[in-house]
Amino acid sequence: MQRQAPAEFVVTIGQLARATGVTAKTIRYYEAIGVLPPPRRTAAGYRQYDRTAIDRLSFVRRARALGLPLDELKTLVAALDGGERPGLRPRLLAVVRAQLAAVRDRSAELRRLRQHLEQTLRRLLKPPPTARAGTCRCLEIDDGT
Repeated sequence: MQRQAPAEFVVTIGQLARATGVTAKTIRYYEAIGVLPPPRRTAAGYRQYDRTAIDRLSFVRRARALGLPLDELKTLVAALDGGERPGLRPRLLAVVRAQLAAVRDRSAELRRLRQHLEQTLRRLLKPPPTARAGTCRCLEIDDGT
């Protein structure tokens, strides 16, 4: 008895979307901008994806969840496409460090904004001072000076 070769693993764009949690529209967009390589197509033009596509799209999804920009992501996935893999880790490390620094900066900005909003809220909750008509200092920021 002759053994048959295992059937090739192939999924449609809908199946890929379900397997990775990325919409078909986003998958097509990633292909269009070069984050994902173009898939094989059937004679009728339908996209066909293999296991590598699932792994690649899962990597992209995790990277996007970390906030990595698409231009950086394109560079990183190029390393997965036969580029120098030993160079991938240091590049990914640099991108993640830069993203973390940006998040820390944004977090500091959000803390300052929260403080300003809380201060404004306290002012708005106080009874209005007896001031002349048309003046309101409730949106002024007390900068401590």
